Amino acid sequence: MSERHATVASASGLHARPAKLFVQAVQEKAIPITIAVGDGPQLNAASILSLMGLAASKGTVVTLRSDAPDADAALDDLAALLETDLDAVD
Repeated sequence: MSERHATVASASGLHARPAKLFVQAVQEKAIPITIAVGDGPQLNAASILSLMGLAASKGTVVTLRSDAPDADAALDDLAALLETDLDAVD
């Protein structure tokens, strides 16, 4: 299983626009990916409701995981996306 840690950089955390952009990126990867905060449950990263349920604010460290073959590149891309202020992206 591949795993990446990322610190949420968006001022609004994983809510509204940043959550939407992240979910779209996960869905484009077309592999199963989970997201969790700390020791919390592994939630479907492609679900906006799951992301909103995390209540991840700016500075929250999340863990992305996938057991799909060749998941490393996808997780790298998604971790980098989370570490970008998506509120500032046009």
